[in-house]
Amino acid sequence: QAKECNGVKASVDTSKPNPNEVEFDNLYLDMNGIIHPCTHPEDKPAPKNEDEMMVAIFEYIDRIFNIVRPRRLLYMAIDGVAPRAKMNQQRSRRFRASKEGMEAAEEKQKIRQEILAKGGILPPEEVKERFDSNCITPGTEFMDNLAKCLRYYIADRLNSDPGWKNLTVILSDASAPGEGEHKIMDYIRRQRAQPNHDPNTHHCLCGADADLIMLGLATHEPNFTIIREEFKPNKPKPCALCNQMGHEVKDCQGLPREKQGKHDQFADSLPTSEQEFIFIRLCVLREYLERELTMASLPFTFDFERSIDDWVFMCFFVGNDFLPHLPSLEIREGAIDRLVNIYKNVVHKTGGYLTESGFVNLQRVQMIMLAVGEVEDSIFKKRKDDDDNFKRRQKEKKKRMKRDHPSFIPGGQFSPQALGNRSSPQAISNPRQAAFEMRMHDRQNSTTPSPNTSLNSDGSPSPAGGIKRKAEDSDSEPEPEDNIRLWETGWKQRYYKNKFDVDASDEKFRRKVVQSYVEGLCWVLRYYYQGCASWNWYYPFHYAPFASDFDGIADMPSDFEKGSKPFKPLEQLMGVFPAASGNFLPPTWRKLMTDPESSIIDFYPEDFAIDLNGKKYAWQGVALLPFVDERRLRAALEEVYPDLTPEENRRNSLGGDVLFVGKHHPLCDFIVEQYKSKNTEVVDIPPELCHGIQGKLTLNENAVLPDQTVESPVPMLRDLTQNFAVSISFKDPQFDEDFVFKATVLPGAKKPPPVLKPGDWEKTNNDGRPWRPQLGFNRDRKPVHLDQSAFRTLGHTMPRERGMPGMYANAVPLGAYGSPYSRPLLSGQQQIPKLLSNLRPQDSWRGPTPLFQQTPQRTAGAAPLLAWNRMLQSQGQYQPGQYQGLGGPMGYPQRPEDRMDRGRQV
Repeated sequence: QAKECNGVKASVDTSKPNPNEVEFDNLYLDMNGIIHPCTHPEDKPAPKNEDEMMVAIFEYIDRIFNIVRPRRLLYMAIDGVAPRAKMNQQRSRRFRASKEGMEAAEEKQKIRQEILAKGGILPPEEVKERFDSNCITPGTEFMDNLAKCLRYYIADRLNSDPGWKNLTVILSDASAPGEGEHKIMDYIRRQRAQPNHDPNTHHCLCGADADLIMLGLATHEPNFTIIREEFKPNKPKPCALCNQMGHEVKDCQGLPREKQGKHDQFADSLPTSEQEFIFIRLCVLREYLERELTMASLPFTFDFERSIDDWVFMCFFVGNDFLPHLPSLEIREGAIDRLVNIYKNVVHKTGGYLTESGFVNLQRVQMIMLAVGEVEDSIFKKRKDDDDNFKRRQKEKKKRMKRDHPSFIPGGQFSPQALGNRSSPQAISNPRQAAFEMRMHDRQNSTTPSPNTSLNSDGSPSPAGGIKRKAEDSDSEPEPEDNIRLWETGWKQRYYKNKFDVDASDEKFRRKVVQSYVEGLCWVLRYYYQGCASWNWYYPFHYAPFASDFDGIADMPSDFEKGSKPFKPLEQLMGVFPAASGNFLPPTWRKLMTDPESSIIDFYPEDFAIDLNGKKYAWQGVALLPFVDERRLRAALEEVYPDLTPEENRRNSLGGDVLFVGKHHPLCDFIVEQYKSKNTEVVDIPPELCHGIQGKLTLNENAVLPDQTVESPVPMLRDLTQNFAVSISFKDPQFDEDFVFKATVLPGAKKPPPVLKPGDWEKTNNDGRPWRPQLGFNRDRKPVHLDQSAFRTLGHTMPRERGMPGMYANAVPLGAYGSPYSRPLLSGQQQIPKLLSNLRPQDSWRGPTPLFQQTPQRTAGAAPLLAWNRMLQSQGQYQPGQYQGLGGPMGYPQRPEDRMDRGRQV
């Protein structure tokens, strides 16, 4: 964590050893996993404008860099134009986001008007344009500006941060085609094929997608780690109408805000905490898989690396970004375990592995799929039984809760308090009125007839008979109609009739669906292991076939056309955007989305159906959108291409990667010499100057050059007038189109020492204890313990007004910025010396602290109180009574009540 002194953040010295007790060589950032939470966060207020979003992205990258501390390479990859197979999913997501955003805004406005009409109290409506997250798509002005901001950020960091001193930085922005994670994998594959590659390179990939685990395994690198945000479910969110916690918009009643704390000092503080991260160590996962997949008495030699490739391939059946999952395989029902068991039973008959370096043996896959097909009927019946049992248990639970729930819970000073809660209850202003309300409520309960009691004509309760309970009082929730009924005989006929509108007896059509799905399996595996086999291929249906339909797939062709090209950025926008996001497109292009006379108006429906497909929530369903016909789209765009401005033409062109180094990097002088000689030819990187990295370099038109000012694209950040970094265009090593990257462990690679112990294999669910990740990579790390004096200090600094579940929960750290208990320096008092004592003198080249890390200076001139041990460190030795003015005796911060009393005495 960056330390803060006198309102200024002192950056972490990342040149020091990694505190997680591991050293990483390369850090790869899947940037879209960073851009989305920084631009529209779920657990904190959204940035007010685009400039604040950029600064939030910078700070997020800094946080990851402080944790990982790569020593050789930092690779930032933003999603560029995706293959056609991915565009179907992108189109579905963007149409849904637009529809849900408009529906949420309408619902919010409707509830707001209802609350105000009833006399409710709501804060004034903030006039703010809704951020359309659809702009995070290649070709938009937002993505173009982001690329400029990241170039500035990289140059700033190379000039000022000692941890970046010898780092090679590669930026692959949205103009370079390909998904971010697959651009990273393509880079790793091509470097692995070079003679100078270090087979023991320690890779760290940052991203939240589950497919990163599969991609990491597919590299067969022995040291591969994934870092991702720790997922914490059910985080509290403030109501979007009244900004209060504890309820959603639909339940908002417009009640006055309760006082937070004795003096309302916590009124504007949200219960947010610093995002925590976890490492996923793929070498440990490989240990688990080795135990799981090892098979004895095989008719062929067992190869663990090949079995990993087969396991990755089988995981595609339970769903991926390019194909819908098979109806009988649900990951939450243990589909992966089921597939592994079938695989281990059938592999003795197959005569070999299912895949090899990204190419599928369809004859062997057919045997696996038909084995799944044999148990499909029992899977569907078991799913129905499990679902019915779950609903029955939920219904009984609701009845118990309703029966045990008290009819009335008093508030104010009569409200029940948890045992051991030190906070005093809020006093009420009129206790007689509260007592009267309680009596009236009790009287109403005793006289109000129950909903099952019938009434006479005069309104009095009738002793005989009862009335039928209303539907809204029922415990059962309305279920979406299921016309397929997979658990009943005839499910295959009903499925094809409902989902594809054809008879199950239409063998030709079923064959076509299966062939498309088989092509998809081959395309996806090739994409993971060799790169994009075809930019034009896509699965042309919304639903998958059954496993039992995969009969006779051994002879199906699985080749793809060569030489296909990706869409251009603006063409992709036309393929994935709804009409509501047309403002990101040129006016004449936008008109094609809305004009009733447009030849492609059918691509942009204003409303569309969502098929729940057996699921419960809309987000799990299938958006039934028409597929985009590439030929019709290109024909329509030919007429509006001449309307593009030079700036739009620039954004519509495909770009490449850019490599950055600082003045201390061995490659810096070589690159500077290329610019001085104005060498326009492509040159190879000398691998001995760049940690063994190989590739092609060409001069960049908008290069960052030494001794030239780097202008800041963000107004709140300063220009870099003293720049020593340099950038140049970079291209990965090139190979023939038919070249096959071998999926194997490289010669010379050292297997990491085993981590798992015999007890780790037992499925004891951590002995019933809640699972907690270990800190760092050392299992034997000694945890730090607080002694008695530290606990006394916490006791002194704990706020007494707040009702907290635990004694130290949410404790304000000593010296935390913005803490109500930070003691300002008295007027005329000297500041504590050596505020930045953690900076080493030999790193004087570091330069000034980057401006975006600095927080605005507080006008009161108050400096936050440093923790006790920091005061001792900064002063070198303890001198009694020296810091009496900062707090109470011995320098401990005083309780708020003591300070107020002391102020009154003065």
